[in-house]
Amino acid sequence: MKKFEYADEKITEREIMFAIPSIVVGVGILSLPKDLAAATVSSDGWIPLLIAGGIVAFITWVVAKISASFPQQDFLTYASKIMTKPVAIVITFLFAVIALNVAALTVRRIADISKHYLFDRTPVEVIAFTFLLLVVYGVSGSRAGLFRLNIMFLPIILFISVLILAFNIGWFKLEGLLPVFQTSFSGYMEGLGTSITSYTGFGIVWFYIALVKQPEKAPKKAVLGMFIPIVLYILFFIATIGVFGNAVTANLLYPTIELGKVVDVPGGFFQRFESIFFVIWIMAIFNSTAMALDVGVFAMNSIFKNTKKIKLIFILAPIVYLISMFPKTIVEVSTFSSIIGYTAFLFTVFTMVLLLVTAKLRGVKRGE
Repeated sequence: MKKFEYADEKITEREIMFAIPSIVVGVGILSLPKDLAAATVSSDGWIPLLIAGGIVAFITWVVAKISASFPQQDFLTYASKIMTKPVAIVITFLFAVIALNVAALTVRRIADISKHYLFDRTPVEVIAFTFLLLVVYGVSGSRAGLFRLNIMFLPIILFISVLILAFNIGWFKLEGLLPVFQTSFSGYMEGLGTSITSYTGFGIVWFYIALVKQPEKAPKKAVLGMFIPIVLYILFFIATIGVFGNAVTANLLYPTIELGKVVDVPGGFFQRFESIFFVIWIMAIFNSTAMALDVGVFAMNSIFKNTKKIKLIFILAPIVYLISMFPKTIVEVSTFSSIIGYTAFLFTVFTMVLLLVTAKLRGVKRGE
C-alpha cells in the first residue's frame, strides 16, 4: 500500500491549538482525581489544578514566542544560533529521550487500563505491543496527517466528556464538595506537583511551530489550546468528588472511568456507557502517544539529517516498547509517571530560561 503524501508538511496555527490538548489529555486524566484527592481535603484539589494550569499556560506562551521568533526553523537550528551547536545537539537529544519515555509511559498505562477493564486474560505485553504497532503505523505517515487526526478526534473526545459530566448530574452531591479551603500548605504543594505533571506534553511547541505557516499567530493559539485541558481537568475532578466523595475518589484506581460506569442514560435503553467512553478515550491516548513518539523522531531526525524518518521509527519503536515494560507493578508505573512528568516540566523550563538568558547575553535578535 502506498501512503498518501500531502503537498507539504506545513500546518496552521489552528492545528497547534488542537495539538496541545490532544497530547496533554490522555491517560493522566483517568487517574488524576485519585492523586489530587489523596493530597487535598474535600474539593480543594481544583486550586492547585488551576494554579498549575496558569503556570503551564504562561510557559507555553513563552516557549511559543521563542519558537515563533525563528520562523520556519526547527529547534536545533535556532538553538544552535543562540547557543553553540554541540550544546543544542545535546538539548535536542535529551528532548528526544524525554519524548520517547512519555510515549513508553502512555503505552504502558493504556495496556494496564485495557487489561483491567477489557482484556483481563491478555498479557500486558501483548496489549502494549499491539497498541504500539498502531502508533507506529500512524507516525510512519505524513506528519500533517497526524495533525488532521487531532482535529477529527478532539471534538469527539470533548463531546463524550460533556456527556459523561451531564449524565452524572443526578449522582452529584454538593455536600461532597464541603468543607472548602481546609487543605494544609503542604497538601496544596503536593497537589500542585501532581497537577503540573498531569500537563506534560506542552513541550511539543518547541518542535511543531517550525511547521506553522504563520508562526506569529501560534503563541495565542497554543495558550488557547492549553486552556482546554485545564478546564476539562477541573470539571472532571469536581465531578468525581461530587459523585464519589474525597475518600472514595482517593481509593479508586481510575476515578474518571468509574464516572462512566455510574452513568444512567435516561430511558434505560443503553447500559455500560463506560465502554463507549473507553473506546473514545483510546482516541485521545492514541493522539498523545503518536505525537510523543513523533516528537522523539522529529528531534532525532534533526540531529541525524541523512537518516530517513521510517528508519528512525523502526529503531526507536523497540526502545519505546522495552522502556514501557520496565516497570513491573502499578506502583512502579506511577513512580515512573511522576519522574517523567517532573523531568519533562523542569527540562522545558530550564531550556526556556537558558535560551532567553543566552540570547540576551549574546545579543541574538528575533529572526536571526
